[in-house]
Amino acid sequence: MKKHKHILSMPKFLYVQAPEARPLPDDRSSPGLQPPPPQPQMPQQRDQSQQTESLHVNLSSHSIRQSTEKELKQQESSSQSKDSTSSNMSSGVEIPYPIDWIFPRLRNPSKLWFITSQFVITLVGLISKFVLVLMNKTKVHNKERLMKAVAKRPKGIPLVTVSNHYSCFDDPGIWGTLPIRYVCNTFRIRWSMAAHDICFTKKMHAMFFMYGKCIPVVRGHGVYQEAINLCIEKCALGHWVHVFPEGKVNMEKEDLRLKWGVGRIIYESPRIPIIVPMWHEGMDSVLPNVEPYKLHWGKKVTINIGEPLDLSAFVQGLKDTRVPEPVARKLITDKIQDAFRVLRSETERLHGERA
Repeated sequence: MKKHKHILSMPKFLYVQAPEARPLPDDRSSPGLQPPPPQPQMPQQRDQSQQTESLHVNLSSHSIRQSTEKELKQQESSSQSKDSTSSNMSSGVEIPYPIDWIFPRLRNPSKLWFITSQFVITLVGLISKFVLVLMNKTKVHNKERLMKAVAKRPKGIPLVTVSNHYSCFDDPGIWGTLPIRYVCNTFRIRWSMAAHDICFTKKMHAMFFMYGKCIPVVRGHGVYQEAINLCIEKCALGHWVHVFPEGKVNMEKEDLRLKWGVGRIIYESPRIPIIVPMWHEGMDSVLPNVEPYKLHWGKKVTINIGEPLDLSAFVQGLKDTRVPEPVARKLITDKIQDAFRVLRSETERLHGERA
C-alpha cells in the first residue's frame, strides 16, 4: 500500500474540455461538419496546405461530408444531450436511481474508497478467474499484447481497450484471464462504463459497481455526458479505460455502427492513448442473455487481442488541420470499426476451429 500512497493523495483533477470540442455544434447539427470558407493564400501558405494532403482526411470530399451528415442525422433521434454537465440529466431518458453523487467519488477517491474498492475488485477478480479459467474452456490469443499495454506502457500514457459486447458477463469476465496481480488490483485494473439502468438502479447496486470502478453511462444522453468526461479525465491521469463501443449488449450479434463516445475520449485525451482492440466469442454461452440468468460450465470461450492501434499521427493531423470535432470523432471511431471487422472475422475462425 505504501507504493500507492502518492495515488491516495492525488490532488483534485479539473477536466478542461479541448478547445476543438464544444457542445455546439455537436452530433445533432450538420453545420458543424462544414469546413471554414476558403481564404486567399500566399504561396507559402499554399505549400503548407499541400503538406496536409498526406492526412487520410479530405474535408473537401463531398462523399465524406455527405456520409457523415447522414450518420449524424441517424443519431439525432437518440441524442438528447446538449452539454456535458450532470445538471442536464433531465431529458427524456428515465433514470431509475439518482447517480449524480457517484461522479465526485469516482473523480476524487478517498482512502476509504480505495480500501473498499480493493475488496470488491479482489472478490470480482477471483470469481471471474474461477468462471473463465476453471469452470469453462477459455483460450486467449495474443495475450502478450494486452499484458504489454497494461503492465509496460510508458508512465502517464493512458490505455483504451475496446471490445464487442455479447454478454453481461463480458466485463468483468474477460479480465479473469489476466494474472491475479492485475485482475485483483484496484490500482491496475480498468475503469469501465456501465449502463445506469442496469447496474445503478439501487443504492446497494450503485455502491458495488462504483467500488468496482464502473462509471454510470446514460444511454441516449450523447457524447457530452459526465461518463465520457470522466473517462477523458482518467485518460489524462494515464489510467486504463475499457469501452464497449457498440453501446449495448449486442444479443443479435449484428454489425452495429459504433458509438462516437470512444472517438471523443481518444480525441480529447491530453495524451493519445494506446488503443487495444479485442474480440471474444462464446461469452454469451457462459452467461446467456435469456432466463434463467445463471453461469454455465464447460463452455468454449475464445478471446483474441488485436494489434494496438497507433493513432497518434492521425489524431494530431486532425487537430492540426482544425477538422471539426464531430467529423474528427467519427473518423477516429471508423478506424476502430475497421479493426473490429478484421478482428471479428479472425476470431470467429479461431473459435470455429476449436474442437
